[in-house]
Amino acid sequence: MPRTQIVTVTPAESGQKLLQFLERRLGGVVPRSAVQRWIRKGQVRVDKGRAKPFDRVAVGQAVRIPPYAGESGEPAPLAGPLTIVHKDDRLLAIAKPAGLAVHGGDGIDDSVAARLAASFADADFAPTLAHRLDRDTSGLLLAARTYETLRELNERFASGRVDKLYLAWVLGRWPEPDKTLLEDRLEKCGEAGSEKVRTGSGKVALAEAVCLVRGEVRSLLAVRLFTGRTHQIRVQLASRGHPVAGDGKYGPSGQRTDLRLHCFALRPGEPTLTLPPPWSGPWAVTGEAMTAALALLDSERQPVSFR
Repeated sequence: MPRTQIVTVTPAESGQKLLQFLERRLGGVVPRSAVQRWIRKGQVRVDKGRAKPFDRVAVGQAVRIPPYAGESGEPAPLAGPLTIVHKDDRLLAIAKPAGLAVHGGDGIDDSVAARLAASFADADFAPTLAHRLDRDTSGLLLAARTYETLRELNERFASGRVDKLYLAWVLGRWPEPDKTLLEDRLEKCGEAGSEKVRTGSGKVALAEAVCLVRGEVRSLLAVRLFTGRTHQIRVQLASRGHPVAGDGKYGPSGQRTDLRLHCFALRPGEPTLTLPPPWSGPWAVTGEAMTAALALLDSERQPVSFR
C-alpha cells in the first residue's frame, strides 16, 4: 500500500472489531503486530478519531489506513492467481497449492490471504479465511464472503461441526485392516520458529484413518479429522511408525518428494465440497479410492477413551 487510504465500512463489514476489519481489508499482507501498533499510536483513525483494537466498526464510518510497504519500498508482486473451486453468495472454496502460506507475515509477502484480497479488492466484504492448512499441505480452504457467514463458520470449526477429510500417502505398509481411531495428546515443544509437536501430554487429538491402498513401500490413507491441532495428522501417523511421505520434520530426512498430505473434502453443511489431489505418477489417487474415502465421512464415529 504506497499511500494513506480512507476506506468506508460497508454494510457487510459492520459489527466487526476494528483489528479484524483492518486485517481483512489488508488481506494478511501486514503482520498483526504492525496493525496493532498503528492503532496504539493513533495512525488508524475512525471518523477522524482514535479507536481501540476491539471497538466495533459501523456502516458508513471512514477508517484511515496508513501506508505500508515491504523492505523493497513497494508491495511484493503476487506470484499467481487463486483457483476457486466453489463460489456462492456466502462462501468460497479455494484450491491451495502446496508451498503457499495461508497468511502472510514477517518475510512472507505472498499468501492465500493476500491473493484473496487482491482478487476481491472491490468486494463489500473482503472474503476471509475461516481455517488454516500447513504451508506444505495442499487442498481445500474455505473463505466467508459475509461477516455473518464468517461467524457461523468460525463457530462450526470451533465446535467440530465441519467434517474434514484428508488423503495421505504414508511410508511403509499400514498394518490396520479396518477403520482405526487415532487418539493422542499433543503438545508443542522447542523454540519459537523451530518448534515441533509431540505425543504424550497436552491437548486431546482425535482422528480416524482407513487404508485405501496398502503397499510395502507406501500406503494411502483417508483420515477424518475431529480436532484441529497443529501438525496433528503428521504427528499422529509418524508416532505410529508411518510418517507422511515427504515430511522431513516428523519423518526421515532426504526424501525426494513433496509432502503428500491433501485436504480432500470439507462438509460445512450442504453440499460436501471435494478437491482431488494434484498428485501424479506413483502418487496418483484413483477415482475408486476417492469414492472409498468419502464413505468415511458418513461412517459412525468410534467411541473415545479419554478427553
